[in-house]
Amino acid sequence: MKRHRINERKDWQTKVEDLGFSYHSINGEKYWDESAYYEFTYREVETMENATRELFHLCLEAVDHVIRNDLFELFSIPLQFAPLIRASWVNKVPSIYGRFDLSWNGDPYLSPKMLEFNADTPTSLFEASVVQWFWLKEFNSRFDQFNSIHEKTVGRWKTIKPRLKGQPLYFTCLQEFPEDLVNVRYLQDCASQAGILTKTLSVHDIGRNATCFIDGQENPINNIFKLYPWEWLIREEFGPLLTEMETLWIEPAWKMILSNKAILPVLWKLFPGHPNLLESHFDNPRRMASYIIKPLLAREGANVTLVENGRKISETSGVYGEEGFVYQQLQKLPCFDGNFPVLGSWVIGNRPAGIGIRETPSLVTDNFSRFIPHAIAS
Repeated sequence: MKRHRINERKDWQTKVEDLGFSYHSINGEKYWDESAYYEFTYREVETMENATRELFHLCLEAVDHVIRNDLFELFSIPLQFAPLIRASWVNKVPSIYGRFDLSWNGDPYLSPKMLEFNADTPTSLFEASVVQWFWLKEFNSRFDQFNSIHEKTVGRWKTIKPRLKGQPLYFTCLQEFPEDLVNVRYLQDCASQAGILTKTLSVHDIGRNATCFIDGQENPINNIFKLYPWEWLIREEFGPLLTEMETLWIEPAWKMILSNKAILPVLWKLFPGHPNLLESHFDNPRRMASYIIKPLLAREGANVTLVENGRKISETSGVYGEEGFVYQQLQKLPCFDGNFPVLGSWVIGNRPAGIGIRETPSLVTDNFSRFIPHAIAS
């Protein structure tokens, strides 16, 4: 694993905008950054792929454990929604995607470590699947990339199509946020390529009648993909109706378990010492002298505290933490030229599909992180 500085393409902004990538810069700062790229070997890619496959397997076992043992309170999930989660698991409601955040420097003697699993509303799919692929083809068409995201996403929609029973699939998000809208439109396009009839709907326009959720023309919503967190959805005015309406929700309700940081100590309890996991606990750090304190539910590195050898070394602000915190062994991100990359390893269905890399000049990946493309050169 190496980081190389390179020259940006001329008119790169126009080139990525032509792909539909509208949020390449945020508040005047580059989010998409092609002034550098990360190089991997095929052996390193195989290591990341195997770690991702193994971690997803562990996560599914953990979901089953939580549901069978009614551990919903550990996750601060209101118990009224436990039947919804249980039913989605028993009925094998399908998932499209998820993104593991991994820390690894390419050392063959070390294992990639799971920092967390963005299981419910992971973004950066479009730039990982499409934008960095087109960058690679122009940068060096002889290079390869750990990236089969598009093909696997279309294939996954094909396997899900029979579950829709010939009814349209609605795609919804907060459309005022460009990143959410672009990612949802991309997923919708993949579903269309799989032969699924799709429709677009803002979260704000979801209505209801006595028997079902409806769109603005009072058509029933039988199937819906949402890029909107489950923890927000269940607190909407219509939240209690989620347990009554027979709507197929993607991502499924069982993702409420995996998108919650409480899954980290559950995983550690079930698989203590696993090489891809970091020691994690509820309530206190136990014997750990270096650890990170994370809210159960948070975004973009908010409300995180890093402690090294008993001394606080970093702390981020935010509005999260009401539900509680977990304590995870401190795993510092590797440093390349003063930059700290996190490897976002994608799962499509239940298969590893590729990576997207975000980096910052700090130890906590936040909403100022930059997306850096990658290549396999050897």
